[in-house]
Amino acid sequence: MEPFNREIGKYKVLGWIPAAEDADAIIYDSASNRVFTFNGDAHSSTVIDPRAGTLITNIPLGGKPEYGASAGDGKVYANLTDTNEVVEIDAKAATVVRRWSTAPCKQPVAMAIDTAHHRLFSGCRSGVMAVSDYQAGKVVATAPIGAGVDGAGFDAASGNAFAANADGTLTVIHQDAPDQYHVTENVQTAQAARNMGLDPTNHRVFIVSAKFGPAPVGAPGGRGRGAVLPGSFTLMVIHRDPARP
Repeated sequence: MEPFNREIGKYKVLGWIPAAEDADAIIYDSASNRVFTFNGDAHSSTVIDPRAGTLITNIPLGGKPEYGASAGDGKVYANLTDTNEVVEIDAKAATVVRRWSTAPCKQPVAMAIDTAHHRLFSGCRSGVMAVSDYQAGKVVATAPIGAGVDGAGFDAASGNAFAANADGTLTVIHQDAPDQYHVTENVQTAQAARNMGLDPTNHRVFIVSAKFGPAPVGAPGGRGRGAVLPGSFTLMVIHRDPARP
């Protein structure tokens, strides 16, 4: 795509920064004031200086990253879905310093973080959420979740972790203690509603879904899906019923 400088309302493009192939997720790390993209096919993380608008480097991760999280202390974490690992990145040095297995959780994709208790939540396509102690570098608990997870969140105020699943469920997991968890419910959402956001100020979960047309013929590996059907996009807002205990 060629760079352009088109004004959109009061906003305009200031510059373009290249990321490696299949940049699929992006986070900001406040401790280093850097932006990190996670590039699946390139098995790397692109590090960006947002003030200068420049590429710093591409960090080899040794596997295919999905989503990641910043701990706010100079460390950034990412799931490696093909090697079933979490990698720890030193944000300032832009290097991988540690990695550990998410077993028995396989194909970790979604990630959320509890910085108060130093816990990472890796939502895995094997139907499990793995909870890691990121100071110790090991999995300390697991909980069952729905199928096809792609989004996760953690609400520190309620102590609830969430997994948004393509099977039309939102799994809610309560933190009884940093190493102890139980599933409180599986909220019915919509088929393929697997991406979510969490507003920590009002504790609401936002989930998006849509209906798709026929999958394209001859898609590699039988994968791929059709275009979004007009008028089918839906935003679902989920909040805790105050009348329930």
